[in-house]
Amino acid sequence: MNDCIFCAIIKGDIPSRKIYEDTELLAFHDVNPQAPVHFLVIPKKHIRNIMELESGDSALLGRLLFKAQELAAALGCADRGARFVINCKSDGGQTVDHLHLHTLGGKPLGWPPG
Repeated sequence: MNDCIFCAIIKGDIPSRKIYEDTELLAFHDVNPQAPVHFLVIPKKHIRNIMELESGDSALLGRLLFKAQELAAALGCADRGARFVINCKSDGGQTVDHLHLHTLGGKPLGWPPG
């Protein structure tokens, strides 16, 4: 997508504070962190939201979740935990139309959010 900010980050057109990158995934710190640990994991394949996943994307989604928990542990959240969030469309709070998983930790997080 030409107008997708996350696709521009993937291409390197917009800088990010990368944590991890491979051929399928990119992880980077959130520019507006809501917790001491707050990063995003995104697929490099442009998928607008979780409702647009196809059956062939299941392995990619599994890798995304596994990488998020692995990075959360590496950033100090292994003992006390973290929150893993995928927002979807406007009612779900999604602000960028590219599937992404927020990982937040490093402090107690209340429920319900917001």
